[in-house]
Amino acid sequence: FTDFTYDSLSVHMGNVLDGVSEQMMQHPEHRRFVVADNPSASQGQIEGLLRDSGAEILMNYLPVGSQKATEFYAECCLNTGVSLINCIPVFIVSDRIWADRFRKAGIPCVGDDVKAQIGATIVHRVLTRLMHERGASIDATYQLNTGGNTDFLNMLNQARLVSKRISKTEAVQSQLDVPLPAEQVHIGPSDYIPWQKDNKVCFLRIEARGFGGVPLNLELRLSVEDSPNSAGET
Repeated sequence: FTDFTYDSLSVHMGNVLDGVSEQMMQHPEHRRFVVADNPSASQGQIEGLLRDSGAEILMNYLPVGSQKATEFYAECCLNTGVSLINCIPVFIVSDRIWADRFRKAGIPCVGDDVKAQIGATIVHRVLTRLMHERGASIDATYQLNTGGNTDFLNMLNQARLVSKRISKTEAVQSQLDVPLPAEQVHIGPSDYIPWQKDNKVCFLRIEARGFGGVPLNLELRLSVEDSPNSAGET
């Protein structure tokens, strides 16, 4: 992939919709998204670009919480026969109505959300499964993530995190035969720390009981370069 050239690629204006959180405008340009001055492209223009380019797959990597924008591009895929890889926690593949529409159209779609190559959620899943397989009973767990890139800045807006928290929590709960009560599990972004830049740090704790009901706990700190860690799986 390091030999990939960009000579034949062209960049076109998309449709912003809800892709940029208003609270980001309170931060300096070098920290936030800067929207182009060009007007947003219409659905017809986007679909025309997909057809003319010969694209076979559309990869959706919009900011977390881009509900309307994700649905917009999913609709474009359905109208052009382009497959969809949905890398963010806006539920398209997981939604029965959207999934049925793609299935009936015979168009592949994969998602929703992406796990990084060696990221917080996949590590949390593996440790949760390990506890279960070794006969330990988990009582509570948390996963707190901090970072300083635009992803974490965007996620300061709590209104954009509803589906994100559901996605990450279910990824861990799915490893248990009996899910934990909602108040006993907390997973999601914790805070935006500008000086971390693209460094993402996870603080993870699992409280459990082993043989004879003896308490045990596990704490883990994972530090990764966020963007390439995610790119490795997409």
